[in-house]
Amino acid sequence: MADERSQAERWVSFAAGIVTPITLLSALLFYFGYVSARSQYEYFGIDVDTIGLSTQDYVMRSPQPLLVPLLVITLLSVAALLLHNAIHPTATAVRRAAGVAIVVLSIGVAALLAFPVMGQMPYYPLVVPAVIGLSAAALAYLTYLRRKVNPELGPQRVLIALLAVVTVTCAFWATATTAQYSGRGLAKSHARHLNRFPVVILDTKEKLALRSPTVEETTLRPGAGQTYNYRYRGLRLLVVGKDRMFLVPQTWTPSNTTVVVPLDDSVRVQFQFQNDPP
Repeated sequence: MADERSQAERWVSFAAGIVTPITLLSALLFYFGYVSARSQYEYFGIDVDTIGLSTQDYVMRSPQPLLVPLLVITLLSVAALLLHNAIHPTATAVRRAAGVAIVVLSIGVAALLAFPVMGQMPYYPLVVPAVIGLSAAALAYLTYLRRKVNPELGPQRVLIALLAVVTVTCAFWATATTAQYSGRGLAKSHARHLNRFPVVILDTKEKLALRSPTVEETTLRPGAGQTYNYRYRGLRLLVVGKDRMFLVPQTWTPSNTTVVVPLDDSVRVQFQFQNDPP
């Protein structure tokens, strides 16, 4: 009986060891996908929370903003390993390099504290965490090397652990900033090529006061059973939410607005074929 209980406990522990990293990974993918989507749809004047995207939608959107940070981190890790295998440090060299890392880290911290003054500078949210994170990682590595070249020094586990926390935090900050930039860039790319989105012909019962000059409004002739009175052309489907569609004019201008259309019988929607004969 005790053996069965012990085996069950091992299986539970093994399963927990798998589930926890997967849960953490899913949470990270959701967060970065959300940051990217929020920045993307803000460009079109939409609060992403009003769209009603699912958790899976955000997770599926995360690979694009994460591609560059993951590639950069991987390349930096490879470079660090190659450097580690190539160098033969001395106590003097390690001490001087640690001094340089401390100076760079101090500059990064000073820039962080100067956020009220420098916060609006271009690429501030990307440069500052990169400077702090890289200098903290270098200082942690140099602290390890000092212990290696001078065994008389006591263990520096607490300092290395704190520097590791700083590095991970800065990596998270820089990755979130990259996700935000990615979403904004994706939105601008979409705005330049709105003709690639599905063409929508919208029929409504009431007249819409649309501001875009590229949207064509026509009045439908009344007839038996006809409940829709107006037809709008020149709209494109931007995104479909849980119970509504978000339409934009086919040509971007600063005065354009996003039209929110409910998915019910108050409107009639047609999707036009592409002008590309088979």
